[in-house]
Amino acid sequence: MTLSDLQQDLNSSLKAHQTDRVETLRFLIAAVRNAAIAKYGNEADTKLTEADILDVVKKQVKTHRESIEAFISAGRQELADREKAQLAVLEEFVPKEISDEELKKLLEAVSTSIGRDPSASPSTLSSGPKGSGQAFGLVMKSAMVAVGGKADGGRVAAMLKQMLG
Repeated sequence: MTLSDLQQDLNSSLKAHQTDRVETLRFLIAAVRNAAIAKYGNEADTKLTEADILDVVKKQVKTHRESIEAFISAGRQELADREKAQLAVLEEFVPKEISDEELKKLLEAVSTSIGRDPSASPSTLSSGPKGSGQAFGLVMKSAMVAVGGKADGGRVAAMLKQMLG
């Protein structure tokens, strides 16, 4: 997905009179442009990558989820419903996450590839002063590269902690 794809989606939504979608896409495009300017300065339009856009979309999704929780806990259901509608639009631009089974297989492969048996004790890879914390960090770093945005970092960390237990 590129910025021009978002613009085209915005234009088609404008023509279809989808006001909630238009509002969400305008905020998303503004957030993408702001992030690009912050990262690349004057060359933002030429250097903007799909990964940059995906990062912004994921941050927006996370923000909307947190807002929904806050509105529900404050008893503001109408605002929570509005956030849910915006979240539904944003989630169209996020790649589908892999299943727990696929994630577990991937994490086992990553653990094995860096020399850490997931069924062994946590101190197996404790070559540094931090012991299992360092092992977790090494595996987590490799796992996030292998996952490539197909799973949330919190979900990866939780499953990895369960495996390294």
